[in-house]
Amino acid sequence: MTDQYLYLIHEPDWDSDAFLAGGGGVPGGDPENNFPAHKAFQEAVVELGARIVGGVALQNARHGGRVTPGAGDRALDDAVYSDGPYPDTTEVVSGYYVVETDDEALARRIAALVPTGGHIEWRKVFPIS
Repeated sequence: MTDQYLYLIHEPDWDSDAFLAGGGGVPGGDPENNFPAHKAFQEAVVELGARIVGGVALQNARHGGRVTPGAGDRALDDAVYSDGPYPDTTEVVSGYYVVETDDEALARRIAALVPTGGHIEWRKVFPIS
């Protein structure tokens, strides 16, 4: 059975807006050459015999927030929202990958290859289908 692993990229927040300015990706750069470390990671995963099945970069935390839902049928009415970024954290989840492999040891090795300015958390995905 092939398992899936989620790799959460924890690092200091980044200025995603600078990458989006003018639709050109890296300021002054070619969008095809954005995030070269991630391109190299993606190629390494394939060379190791695993397969990336999902992944995204998340925009700066100011474009999201946090919610504590209310109880029961008051989930929306009593929800407590707060905006990001959060002063009590120095790192955020800036993106993730989902990788398929049938080798748990390989999944661990792949975690060390994910580009980050912080740390990677990896978890085996619970099969729900």
